[in-house]
Amino acid sequence: MVEREVIRRIIIEGQEFVNEISLTERPFFFEQKGNYVFVGIRQAGKSYLLYQRIQQLLREEHNINEIVYINFDDERLRQMTADDLDLILQAYHSLFDLRPLLFFDEIQNIEGWEHFARRLANQKYNIYITGSNAKMLSREIATTLGGRFWNKDVYPYSFAEYLNARNIILSKNWMYGKQAAEVSKAFNDYFLYGGFPELTDVIAKRVWLNDIYSKIFFSDLIVRNKVRNEEALGLLVRRLAENVKQPISYTRLANLISSIGIKISKATVIEFIRYLKESCLIFPIENYAAKFAERNSNMKHYFIDNGLLSIFLLDGNTSLLENIVAIHLYKRYGAQLYFYNQNIEVDFIIPEAKTAIQVSYSLMDETTCRREVEGLIKLNRVFPMDNMCIITRDEERIITHESGVSIHVIPVWKWLLEEEPLRT
Repeated sequence: MVEREVIRRIIIEGQEFVNEISLTERPFFFEQKGNYVFVGIRQAGKSYLLYQRIQQLLREEHNINEIVYINFDDERLRQMTADDLDLILQAYHSLFDLRPLLFFDEIQNIEGWEHFARRLANQKYNIYITGSNAKMLSREIATTLGGRFWNKDVYPYSFAEYLNARNIILSKNWMYGKQAAEVSKAFNDYFLYGGFPELTDVIAKRVWLNDIYSKIFFSDLIVRNKVRNEEALGLLVRRLAENVKQPISYTRLANLISSIGIKISKATVIEFIRYLKESCLIFPIENYAAKFAERNSNMKHYFIDNGLLSIFLLDGNTSLLENIVAIHLYKRYGAQLYFYNQNIEVDFIIPEAKTAIQVSYSLMDETTCRREVEGLIKLNRVFPMDNMCIITRDEERIITHESGVSIHVIPVWKWLLEEEPLRT
């Protein structure tokens, strides 16, 4: 059991910390009386959204003494259980005669936290919660919370946010002037190292990425899930990275790992991939052409940030390009995003938006260009599309097919800025 005096100290330290922090605000609209659960991979910026909301509330004439910010990664709370959570309110009210605004960071460390959160919501407290485990958005927890919270996924920076964090404010017609070189250099970094907010000011970026992956691997995967076959899980992550552009079955993954002498069953692969998804490290997309019962057995798996993928690849430009497009589309469309593979291969399809997208690093090779275009044209005959494009690294033009269909070829950096995901 954690002593009340320790919690008092943590409350005061939290007030001092959030009152002084400097941050770059992200484009997020908070409902005035909304309670929120923010979920995403470690270092995606969930805590910054808490700080951002705190500073907004302070500007709205709330008092710093109303703020209760608790980070449950604090080693002083390591022994805390759900039964101890009420001590937070007791400790606060022993310090202040006010109604607190509650900010709980990484609360997934406390098993059963959702019952405490629901009770507070029932009592009309204003609560903001973060966690690094997608299980926090599961049906069971959502049922316990009883619809009293807004559940929001948080991702590392988009390219537009990344430019803003680097104080690159795009002028009108920027791509025709000197600013184009500045944006190009920024995109090269974003493409290779990803969009983790904290990484923006780090010089040794690859060292930082390896460090954050190690924390995710050991804390969010091995320890949290009590994994015994650590080597097999590590190899699974590597094999997913190496095959990021291809649909791959659970059986194939099990065989790839077992072929080097580390035995693993298909059932264990399925379990491990669930852990990877719950840690927000990867996300899957299904084959739209597959029968419904088969869609979960042969999926593509992408990494939630290009920086994390890049640490596994030696010459990964084509994989990084497709991955960055997948991230952008997944943030916008979620489960509505598919690939198509049945006699026709198309990298991404959003049926509800009647949009199909191919990804190709370059179309300078005539054979490559013909293959990418024909895939879209064949799909269009089966499922008529309103929008079809091919995303490249740097090339741009309009391809008009002999059938009269037009396909827009667009460089990825321009597409990312034009197709900024909608924010809520």
